[in-house]
Amino acid sequence: MAAAARTALITGASSGIGRALAGEFARHDWNLILTARRGGRLEELAGQLRGEHGVTVTCLPADLADPAAPRHLFDTVQGRGLQVDALVNNAGYGVPGPYHKTDWADQQAFLQVLVMAVAELTHHFLPAMVERRQGWILNVASLNALLPCSPGQSLYAGAKAFAVSLTQTIAAEVGQHGVLASSLCPGLTYSEFHDVTGTREQVSQVPRSQWLDAETVAAAGYAALMRGDLVCVPGRTPRLMALAAQLLPRATMVRLMARQSARFRRLD
Repeated sequence: MAAAARTALITGASSGIGRALAGEFARHDWNLILTARRGGRLEELAGQLRGEHGVTVTCLPADLADPAAPRHLFDTVQGRGLQVDALVNNAGYGVPGPYHKTDWADQQAFLQVLVMAVAELTHHFLPAMVERRQGWILNVASLNALLPCSPGQSLYAGAKAFAVSLTQTIAAEVGQHGVLASSLCPGLTYSEFHDVTGTREQVSQVPRSQWLDAETVAAAGYAALMRGDLVCVPGRTPRLMALAAQLLPRATMVRLMARQSARFRRLD
């Protein structure tokens, strides 16, 4: 298959890492199917990518917090006769605050986007990849997936750890059928994530040297996917943190994470 004929479906493509991943795939001559809640932003990005790279871009706005959205998205793609060669599960956000003080409806919607939608979209699009004996699945997780906990964002680490685990299971089950799967686990990345969670002021205290831009993260994730790396952790400091989580006792890491989170999130 010619590279220009390949198509990537990217969720959460309207901003941040998702937007950067759309640019990275387009730069490598992939056609795109972009989805996110904000249709206007998608169309703006689509026009930019068509002009810069000459690729075909289809925008399908959707809110993955709606349990019906993943199936509707799949049916729409099928109905338009589009082939998804790469699935990029990127859509996500955080619900800030101590778990017992959060609203369950907010947590339920969070799980729908970060867990259920990831699982369902993968389940829908994977069989055709296996049948064609070629496909790519990139699950955008987080450094938090490799750490013991995420105080102040109670379900976030677990949801992202699910994405990493699912990625590895898929690689084990269908890797021999030509499907490559990778999980991208970035640390602090310049995006709208912290604006949405209301933690921008706190995390801005972190030295600039500890941050990566979304384009750097996207380039690392794309390269890892093409190599078939199971896990990609961009940046020296995040890689050291992931290594520490493997070497230090779990209780020690939990205390360190609690202390670190208290600096940047309100836990009272």
